Amino acid sequence: MVDTLTELCSKLAGLMFILGTIQQLVPRSFYKRIKALWHRIENYFYPYVQITIDEYSNNKRNEVYSLIKVYLGTKSTNDAKYLKAEMFKKSKSLAVSLDEGEEVIDEFHGVKLKWNSYKETFPDNSPGGRSQLPIEKKCYTLTFDKKNQDMVTGQYLRHVMEEGKAIEFKNKKQKIYSNEEGEWHWYGKGMWRHINFEHPATFDTLAMDPTKKEEIINDLVAFSKGKDYYSKVGKAWKRGYLLYGPPGTGKSTMIAAIANFLNYDIYDLELTTVKDNLELKKLLMETTSKSIIVIEDVDCSIDLTGKRKKKKKKETTNEEEEEDSDSTTEKKSDKNESGKLTLSGLLNFIDGIWSACGQERIIIFTTNHVDKLDPALIRRGRMDMHIEMSYCKYEAFKVLAKNYLGIETHPLFQEIQRLLQEVDVSPCDVAENLMPKNASGKPEICLENLIKVLKKAKRKASLNSQKNKKSSTKLVKTYGRFKKLFE
Repeated sequence: MVDTLTELCSKLAGLMFILGTIQQLVPRSFYKRIKALWHRIENYFYPYVQITIDEYSNNKRNEVYSLIKVYLGTKSTNDAKYLKAEMFKKSKSLAVSLDEGEEVIDEFHGVKLKWNSYKETFPDNSPGGRSQLPIEKKCYTLTFDKKNQDMVTGQYLRHVMEEGKAIEFKNKKQKIYSNEEGEWHWYGKGMWRHINFEHPATFDTLAMDPTKKEEIINDLVAFSKGKDYYSKVGKAWKRGYLLYGPPGTGKSTMIAAIANFLNYDIYDLELTTVKDNLELKKLLMETTSKSIIVIEDVDCSIDLTGKRKKKKKKETTNEEEEEDSDSTTEKKSDKNESGKLTLSGLLNFIDGIWSACGQERIIIFTTNHVDKLDPALIRRGRMDMHIEMSYCKYEAFKVLAKNYLGIETHPLFQEIQRLLQEVDVSPCDVAENLMPKNASGKPEICLENLIKVLKKAKRKASLNSQKNKKSSTKLVKTYGRFKKLFE
């Protein structure tokens, strides 16, 4: 058997030498026929099939690649010499995965299959690329006997996907992504970078009126279980939330609580680093399902605060005419704005055709000045639920007192309730004064400090009101004198 293989290899090597010589002597068309014949012979004697799974496919991260990575992590601990390790959130054990250049043998129904991990690194020479940072192209290859091709492409790969999903769900760690400037590459890393998301906020610790809180929770539950409903009504499975209110009222904490409640990843989109509408679309394509896309302080991100030009005609009362008018004004506002990030591009990002490229996604805008935003940006259908994050009221204070001091009732609560009805103060300021400043941490001290702060804020508000009243009175008197001069 060995002699036969040796003889065969010798003959094949000789044939390759002959092919190289023929290439120099015969016409090109004739050589192509000989080369095709050679490939047939090679395929006949080489009984293996190889499948390549790239990290990026169809302009986004390949989900199959991610699941294979998770699956091979459970198979490679005994066979591979080089592994990569990381710790999952809320887990004391390390999760390992196959390092680049390593090989592992898997067995399925008595059939042996070989997995290899590869990585190519080359310089980024694209216009506007990240120059100093190299581009990495990663992939896995699966090699097996061709006689098992039907079984591998059917049962085995389905088994790998199911096992990978089960392991991923068990060890899932939330991530928070941020976008960065630079060219997007289909063959390498995209434009999102991430770290583990470990914010402790929950709806139980969120300082908010319980009735409003329950309404939000019910809406989130209905959305997360609404796959069949959204499909039935022919609508993309996504939902928009607008969080608005003064600074320090808990908008960012609300986002963290929503993410933890649904166990979704967060994509923190910084619009100031997005150069045009095309780049915004590419960023959308790279986001995953079961995620929250956040644009904080949307009124400060790009010029979305200016009102669009209105047509010089009577307002339409027909709903269809209003939609046509809205579409026309959007196009007018972006005239001569090609190559820039525009309002129209952001609107398409929220609910255009490309917004349906993923499922089970939430889009959240936050703003301190909701009145400055273009109505088209926050209308129902884009921002489905408008949530006002208001100043701290008594119900929200009780949540904070329980969180920070561990108490649900106290004689000083009544005075605090009265003061909160008379003065505007953010939950952030209340929380700061409830936080113990010494080792004793007596609730009475913290509550008394809060009362002092509330009384001081009340006096300040009263003085400002008196000043404004005097200014108004002075202005009225001045106007009256000028009016008499012209009578």
